[in-house]
Amino acid sequence: MSTIIRASESIARGELSRSSLRSHYKRLYPDVYTPRVAEPSLYANTVGAWLWSKQRGVVSGRAAAALHGAKWVDPDCAIELILDNHRPPRGIITRNDPFDCDDVVEINGMAVAAIQRTALDLGRFLHRNKAVAHLDALAAATGLQTEHVSTLVDRFKGYRGIRRCRVALDLMDGGAQSPKESWLRLLLNDAGYPRPTTQIPLFDGHTEPFAFLDMGWEDLRIAVEYDGEHHQTHRRHYVWDMERQERIRRLGWHHVRVIKEDRTPDILRRVAAAWALRETEGRVVKRPA
Repeated sequence: MSTIIRASESIARGELSRSSLRSHYKRLYPDVYTPRVAEPSLYANTVGAWLWSKQRGVVSGRAAAALHGAKWVDPDCAIELILDNHRPPRGIITRNDPFDCDDVVEINGMAVAAIQRTALDLGRFLHRNKAVAHLDALAAATGLQTEHVSTLVDRFKGYRGIRRCRVALDLMDGGAQSPKESWLRLLLNDAGYPRPTTQIPLFDGHTEPFAFLDMGWEDLRIAVEYDGEHHQTHRRHYVWDMERQERIRRLGWHHVRVIKEDRTPDILRRVAAAWALRETEGRVVKRPA
């Protein structure tokens, strides 16, 4: 944090001259600077935003989720602060919301929304799919469960976005290992399928599982998985995927693989075909319409 400064304070203390500021620093926010050689990062932006607030703001939302260890937070996202200020600079979002002492923790000297409060704000202020993806990541990093936020949700009853938050929290699943997996799970949910189980362990005669399926329905032995680009571009991943898929099929699973180029109707058509197959086998009475 010491490399990010409030220029007015550093100059007033005699630690920095105006010429040195111009030569060696670049501006993050009004009166907040970082060395020119420093690489841009979400963390630097977060520290800078907190310093801009004169250390009065509480870091919340996506930046807080990242500080709690959540992955897949856009490094260029706006920094959200709980702060009474209606004219934040570009790159900072301020909300004058109430908070209790239990809503705030200290991380690296900064006031940061606690895990439960971070979840509440993610659910309130992001659109459903983005909120669920970020909540999935927060749950994966911290073990957060929906019931951990229930008291806080009740406390904020009637506040903006609280209904949307309830929906997002109900859909949260820490088993998702990427935003695309979150998206795929929501696609199946919206299509009317029962909620799939995530990270299903598979065994083929050994005490340790040889694979964990992204998601699926164990009773029907239908798996749906999203393959990232690394599965296609790295030979080692490709070879293991071929072996893994064969072992999955030998255990009687119908395996639906999804890649970036797949269109939504095609994905749903293939999942419907898997359900239709299980229907003919008598494993499922009726598949979603």
